[in-house]
Amino acid sequence: MSLEGERTSSTVSRWEAFNVAARRAWALISAPFLAERERWPLWLPVLMGVGIAAYFATAFSLAPGTAPVALAGLALAGFGMRRHPGYVLVLAVLGALLAGYGAMAFRSWQVAAPVLERPLAVAMLSGDVTDVEPLEHEGLRVVLTGLDFEKRPLGAMPERIRIRLPPKSPAVRPGQRIRLYVSLMPPSGPVLPGGFDFARHAWFQRLGAVGYGMGTVEILEEKTESGLKNWIADMRLAITLRIHRQLPGDSGAVAAALITGGERAISKPLLNAYRDSGLAHLLSVSGLHISLVAGLVFVGLRALLALIGPLALRYPIKKWTAVGAAGAALFYLFLSGAFVPTQRSFLMTAIVLLGVVLDRQAISMRLVAWAALAILLTQPESLLGASFQMSFAAVLALVALYELAQGPVSVWRRQGGWWRGFVLYVGLLALSSLVAGLATAPFAIDSFNRFNPYGVASNMLAVPLSGVLVMPAALISVLLMPLGLEQLALIPMGWGVDLINIIAYEVASWPGAGLAVPSFSPLGFAALVLGGLWLLLMRRIWRLLGLLGLLFGLSTLATVRLPDLLADGGNGLVALRLQDGRMLVTPGKKDPITREAWRRHLAIGGEPEELGQGAGDGLVDCDGLACRVRMKGVWVAFLKRPEGLLEDCAKSDLVIAPFAILEQGCEGPLVIDRRQRLRLGAHAVWLSEGRIERIETVNETRRHHPWVKDRQLKNQPLPVKERNLPASESDETEAEEAPLESQ
Repeated sequence: MSLEGERTSSTVSRWEAFNVAARRAWALISAPFLAERERWPLWLPVLMGVGIAAYFATAFSLAPGTAPVALAGLALAGFGMRRHPGYVLVLAVLGALLAGYGAMAFRSWQVAAPVLERPLAVAMLSGDVTDVEPLEHEGLRVVLTGLDFEKRPLGAMPERIRIRLPPKSPAVRPGQRIRLYVSLMPPSGPVLPGGFDFARHAWFQRLGAVGYGMGTVEILEEKTESGLKNWIADMRLAITLRIHRQLPGDSGAVAAALITGGERAISKPLLNAYRDSGLAHLLSVSGLHISLVAGLVFVGLRALLALIGPLALRYPIKKWTAVGAAGAALFYLFLSGAFVPTQRSFLMTAIVLLGVVLDRQAISMRLVAWAALAILLTQPESLLGASFQMSFAAVLALVALYELAQGPVSVWRRQGGWWRGFVLYVGLLALSSLVAGLATAPFAIDSFNRFNPYGVASNMLAVPLSGVLVMPAALISVLLMPLGLEQLALIPMGWGVDLINIIAYEVASWPGAGLAVPSFSPLGFAALVLGGLWLLLMRRIWRLLGLLGLLFGLSTLATVRLPDLLADGGNGLVALRLQDGRMLVTPGKKDPITREAWRRHLAIGGEPEELGQGAGDGLVDCDGLACRVRMKGVWVAFLKRPEGLLEDCAKSDLVIAPFAILEQGCEGPLVIDRRQRLRLGAHAVWLSEGRIERIETVNETRRHHPWVKDRQLKNQPLPVKERNLPASESDETEAEEAPLESQ
């Protein structure tokens, strides 16, 4: 045999060996994958979620009609390849990704509404009240439509705005038309790169501006409009006000949050205590509350019907009560404001009750998947909210626990003994609290930069109290309101609420409660989510591979690099993170939203220190012109006045100024001035030994989405009367709107 023949034979032999090895590897992977065929549909909402996330992460956007055409093309291609299951599966995955991206693009187009172009200091406005929300200290916040800016033409007329009414305003109601002086501003963007984007949140609520009212509120029309939406809004407000009249202070605020939704009337100390103690989920109407209401109605109605012997013996009263419980859950959905956790909870509760009617077992992963799919198709933007993330994480973990423990627990319980029921209740309560707490902890860390190590203890005390006293009393109070006897139930409910408030304050005071932690890196968060989904959605032994994703994601908390310096989008606020974990901020700048967001992002446990002479244990040196600090071998100058520009430009590596600097005015160091901050938004700066490692800005990370305002407008000079717009007292909490609603 020739040498060439030997080489050909050797090459063929190697190729055959490689081919055999590849086939064996594919068989090793495909066998468990095919064995999990019944779990494949559970990944449909996951793939859609990936497509939705891709929309937010990219600057490219599809036209509203593009996705349906592309999906139709994929469907035709799948039909043509129906004899090749592998290709069909690949096309199905691509279709799910495209469906998520297209749903998000369509939703962005669907909710498009004009946004106020620039701050408006003072204007006379009349508008129709569509929603009224009580705030802390007896304040009111309203949403207005049908706007008329009298004698003030605007380039972009918002369709909806949200304002805080002046103190001692008359009791307005949905459907009325009011007139007052207002100060408005466009919804603000993130206060740091990658932070919560209130402008995006407002876009999907069709809010074109936020602000506050001044002077006297004049009610132009007393007669309210008809319609189901206004009727529900008016009923919610009426119930809320009756609760507050019967239970003043935080007791009434928490009781109203549990019945009609909304947490704005709760004082900030109590709200922080609920967060730090791990009880914040009790304030958001979600699965616990919906299931308790449906369960109470189901048991109570069935007991009443069972008292009627002929009816109970001849008719399926269990199915009748299931329908009644579903109706009660639907009523509670609208009464509480229909937030995302409530929608998910209602969908799942309704399907469970439908299973009772159809004599089928309804608690399953597919139930969760269909609920997620319904929300992602109708409100795909909710994917980015902590509400959606924490709600479904908890439910997925609990359903997975149910699938594992259902058989052994049932066998053990059937062995008899009253004590087994008690042990089972306490044990499952503790285990459920632990599992739900662990499942939601990564999302709480990423969204709120807090970790609650005592959540199991607080929930062990508060959840039974809520189920036995608070929620039954809440249900009875609503039933008694038409008779004017709601105080008979609200007073006992107040006792239970006060006890839960005491538990929240007590647990929040324990050492380590509400531990400040940094957010995950994007890669770490994605690995953690996908690893958790793999662990929960798969059933066979290879589900344990998800632990690798969880471990990698958690490990990024130890390696995440926090910025050393933050500068806001033009108001002159700057923060410096010292190596010992403390935070220094520019003095005299009243911006609690930004300060609090920065403190959470930098995982600062205590209050920040003012950036002044001797701050940071003598690290900062200040005079009347500037403050200077040396960090990691880099000299940073914080200018106060333009007169210090020449000296500090010559000595510094980084110059930060609250005023504009000409391009030739400071050669040498890197400059972050007011003009650059207005154009690019807030800056985050990372330093390494002797050099500036990198800088990120808000507008470089936001992409070109419709809610991102054209920053070139900011470069145009404002009219004199629009400068120095006074800060809105109500807008101090605007940037926390979504996090508050979602816990």
